[in-house]
Amino acid sequence: MDLPTGDNVRDVIKENVFDPEIGLNVVDLGLIYDVDVEEKDGKNRAMITMTLTSPGCPVGPHIIGGIQSYVQKSYPELDEINVHVVWDPLWNPDMMTQEAKDLLGFF
Repeated sequence: MDLPTGDNVRDVIKENVFDPEIGLNVVDLGLIYDVDVEEKDGKNRAMITMTLTSPGCPVGPHIIGGIQSYVQKSYPELDEINVHVVWDPLWNPDMMTQEAKDLLGFF
């Protein structure tokens, strides 16, 4: 069985994981920085690098758990789904897709 691509994993996240406070998916919000899938040491791994809208984001654990759960359900051949939260660069509204900006009224 072929491993999913990073784009496949990103699509699953986009379709299923939403920031409950804002109501938009975390991909369009610009919270997902990188997705990499690899086979290493006999294990299939997805490594997702992301941020949150703020370091004190109260829904951070909910979002991270959602990412891990939906990716695992969609791709059971993955042995590990590692989510790494980083703060560099810090998130800002410019990281959102134009569609997300339009929905939220950013110009």
